[in-house]
Amino acid sequence: MIKDLINILTLIMELGGVVVIAIGAFFAIVVFIKSSLIKDPLAYESLRGSLGKSILLGLEFLVAADIINTVAIDPTISSVAVLGLIVLIRTFLSFSLNVEIDGRLPWNKSTDN
Repeated sequence: MIKDLINILTLIMELGGVVVIAIGAFFAIVVFIKSSLIKDPLAYESLRGSLGKSILLGLEFLVAADIINTVAIDPTISSVAVLGLIVLIRTFLSFSLNVEIDGRLPWNKSTDN
């Protein structure tokens, strides 16, 4: 019973992550098209930033679903190792996306002050 509820929760969170990415991509493209029509020179950068942010948020949902599934359903050494690898890969993706969005490494402070 509990495992079934956790499986449903995990599925909902995974779907939530996919939906966040899809909706974010849709709106980013709509804004990009509108910006391109008025010849906004920052349209492409805005698209990259919006799309990157939606991917980051979606990844957070997907990582949370993986953690819940591994810890609550199948807490074996091999499943925890696979979870660690998945989290490591997704963390690297998140870090890379943050660098792409901000245009700088996270530990470099902004010089806009």
